[in-house]
Amino acid sequence: MNKLLKSSSIYLLSTVLASVIPFLLLPILTRYLSKEEYGQVAMFQILITALSAVVGLSVQGAANRKYFDKNVTESTLRQFNGACTQILILSAAGCALLLFFVKDILADYLNIPADWMVLGMAMAVAAFIVQIRLGQWQIRDKAKHFGFFQVLQSLFNAALSVFLVVTLLQGAQGRVDAQVWVTLLFGVLAGYFLYKDKLVELFHWDKKLIHEALSFGVPLLPHVIGGFLLLSIDRMVINSELGLANVGIYMVAVQLSSVLKIVFHSANKAYMPWLFSELKRDDSEMKLKIVKTTYLYFVALLVLAVVIFIIGPFFVVLIAGEQYYEAGSIIGLLCLGNIFNGMYLMITNYIFYSKKTFQLSIVTISSGLINVALLFLLIGPYGLMGAGLAYAMSNFLMFLLAWFVSMRVYSMPWFSFSKMKL
Repeated sequence: MNKLLKSSSIYLLSTVLASVIPFLLLPILTRYLSKEEYGQVAMFQILITALSAVVGLSVQGAANRKYFDKNVTESTLRQFNGACTQILILSAAGCALLLFFVKDILADYLNIPADWMVLGMAMAVAAFIVQIRLGQWQIRDKAKHFGFFQVLQSLFNAALSVFLVVTLLQGAQGRVDAQVWVTLLFGVLAGYFLYKDKLVELFHWDKKLIHEALSFGVPLLPHVIGGFLLLSIDRMVINSELGLANVGIYMVAVQLSSVLKIVFHSANKAYMPWLFSELKRDDSEMKLKIVKTTYLYFVALLVLAVVIFIIGPFFVVLIAGEQYYEAGSIIGLLCLGNIFNGMYLMITNYIFYSKKTFQLSIVTISSGLINVALLFLLIGPYGLMGAGLAYAMSNFLMFLLAWFVSMRVYSMPWFSFSKMKL
């Protein structure tokens, strides 16, 4: 447990630093970008999210999970990571070909320049490589390497954004260029460190390993698509129904509330390897302690949600400025949705451990489709508030469904209340 706390503190500190940097950047960008320009940046980020759902076919998670297989050798891990990289190359080539034919139509729908499609494709590939490198540090409990790389990338991103947007006054184009070029740089660095540490054997072709990686990643595609419908489609609907300026307002609230999501994901990065190790031991007493701690965590998060509803609107105006005051009315709902997402993360680890990823995909795609329906139902009468309501409700549903699935695929003493000592 002490090892977990040490790793968690490093992950948490690095993630807080990495999230504080763009958080500090937010007041600058909101004063140098118009609401429409901020909306354009938001639509570009949606493009990245969509491309990332296809590029690599979600096999980066397979590279992490393979490490915990019994009796796996370093040679096999290198070959498996190589197979994941081969899948990245092939899927990226196919995606780029498709994008060539639809880029103008897609750019017009998203209200962004067509040449941003190429930038988005390059960024998605580089981000995949970065995730592979970070994942390999994570599973080997090298939290310091993970944290340093993550913080340094965030620093470079912020510095270049300030230079291009504030100094050169390049507007939305400057912010997008900063994100792309920094991600490309760190993608190259990530690839170099993977090669230097002998973690990838790129030119070894093994159909069995490729099939194994795809059998983990492909069933997750509905999960990733569902996540897109749950986490990003709202900006597309707002753009269509309320206009690009409202996308900018909504995006400010999303970015402020995403600090919670970043912290939850960071804590889970430290928690997941420890949990997998404990599940491998299959100790009933430890499982009971894990369940008890999980319940306490849920209660703490719900108390936090109440606090945010009270103080959130004040901090929105303080940080983003008066022109984004409308974001204050939805910050509480978006934070509540992220809190439900944090609770969901605690549950999904059991599904990943059991390798029943297809069932998780059903949960996510169902929640995502419900979110889309709620968006169209609520945005009309309630505007941006309707989008916030849809987000909170669909995340709560996803948490409940994932919990139900986790109970089916892996047994934990969720209802052994009489055995839990206070």
